[in-house]
Amino acid sequence: MVTVAVSGLHGTGKTTASKALAKRFDLRYVSAGEVFREMARERGMSLKRFSDYVEEHPEIDEKIDDRTAREAEKDNVLIDARLAGWMAEGADLRILLTSGLEERVQRISKRECRPYEEVKRETIAREKSEKKRYSEHYGIDVDDHSVFDLILDTGKFNEEEMIKILEHAIKLVSN
Repeated sequence: MVTVAVSGLHGTGKTTASKALAKRFDLRYVSAGEVFREMARERGMSLKRFSDYVEEHPEIDEKIDDRTAREAEKDNVLIDARLAGWMAEGADLRILLTSGLEERVQRISKRECRPYEEVKRETIAREKSEKKRYSEHYGIDVDDHSVFDLILDTGKFNEEEMIKILEHAIKLVSN
């Protein structure tokens, strides 16, 4: 029985790693990002516009983050969320995935088949909005990584290598 929290900025490989790890260890997969994107689509908004909207409607963040915290209290779950490391206080392993802005924007641009400059502007704006919201609503400094057990720069490894490293860490804490 294990609870894993995976955090990271957009484009760090958080979802790719989380889905692979959840499958490998037969863990329930909970994604705050999927919920956020679904809520934006339901309202017919871009991620940028929805991020701006959420700044004025903190109850949306609270709803997503409360769910994340509740799920993290259960066993056999992997939480994939920007704030997973802070919200999943009882997690057996809190992982932060990092990568430089250019690498992340390239990944997002390729994945979404969108122009690089558009994705870069949107990513910078979205992350600025999130940083502000998380500080104001929760008192969380997203630049303080002290809550994490493992920090991995995904720009230094290919997908297979990254997942192998994370698998090894999960095996160590689940024994």
